[in-house]
Amino acid sequence: MNNVSVITMFFLSGFNETISHRFVLFFLSLLCYCIIFLLNVSLIVIIILDSNLHESMYILLCVFCMNALYGTTGFYPKFLWDLLSNVHLISYYGCLIQTQLIYSFACGELSILVLMAYDRYVAICQPLKYHSIMSKQRVIRFACFSWFTTFCIVAVNTFLTSRLKLCSPYISRLFCVNWSIVQLACFPAQTTISAIVANITLSIYFLHGVFIVWSYMYIIQTCVKSIENRAKFMQTCVPHLVSLFTFVVTMLLDIINMRLGSKELPQTLQNFVAIEFLVIPPIMNPLIYGFKLNKIRKRIYSVIISKTK
Repeated sequence: MNNVSVITMFFLSGFNETISHRFVLFFLSLLCYCIIFLLNVSLIVIIILDSNLHESMYILLCVFCMNALYGTTGFYPKFLWDLLSNVHLISYYGCLIQTQLIYSFACGELSILVLMAYDRYVAICQPLKYHSIMSKQRVIRFACFSWFTTFCIVAVNTFLTSRLKLCSPYISRLFCVNWSIVQLACFPAQTTISAIVANITLSIYFLHGVFIVWSYMYIIQTCVKSIENRAKFMQTCVPHLVSLFTFVVTMLLDIINMRLGSKELPQTLQNFVAIEFLVIPPIMNPLIYGFKLNKIRKRIYSVIISKTK
């Protein structure tokens, strides 16, 4: 057992099922990443350059898109490289870094959705106080604090994982995640603290979801009484709810697959479930907000028209 911790590389065995179709998967994945990059960068640039969009809702949307770029950058470049490689390896520290990036992206996504829910709650339920509560400077501070806190919480989990003695270098996924590394621990007793902290982390972000539900209970209750608020709800809250639903479903499927999934499931299906949250939300969110929010849609149309003249 003296050499159990001397693991410098991990083998990503999830790629074993991709070998026969790797060039097709590479093209599709590259196309997907380019679309994600183009859509999110376009929305970020539009919001930053247009002073009319320097409001809390659009600032949070800008942060949302930045987080999508951050998370997908932690996955796609390495994934694309592995699709063209014959050996699917990642260094020990590279694996921990990828874990940190992808987990902080996922948790950060939910934190930003909480801020968006609070923003909509104040806008609809307390409209007279909206501009004083959700000022531009305060929203930026909220977003920075939320993302930094998320990064630190995930870093604690990653640090605890880095202290485990591991008995196997084989990860049965396409990328590194905390739970997959913890499962490689030689001594189950060592994972107790990691499991406790992981469950606390899950509880924190479960409470995020509870807060969103609570805020929307009040929003819907207020909207029922006013036609104007109902129109505002359809315009600004529906995109948020679609984003929330998409993200929660894709994340729950991955968590269930990791914690309770059967090894008898085809590896291809496991791979698809694992990467859903890195494919669907980053593409859907800018499309939903871009077409649903009037100011952004008009700005996009004006840019397109000016380019065609």
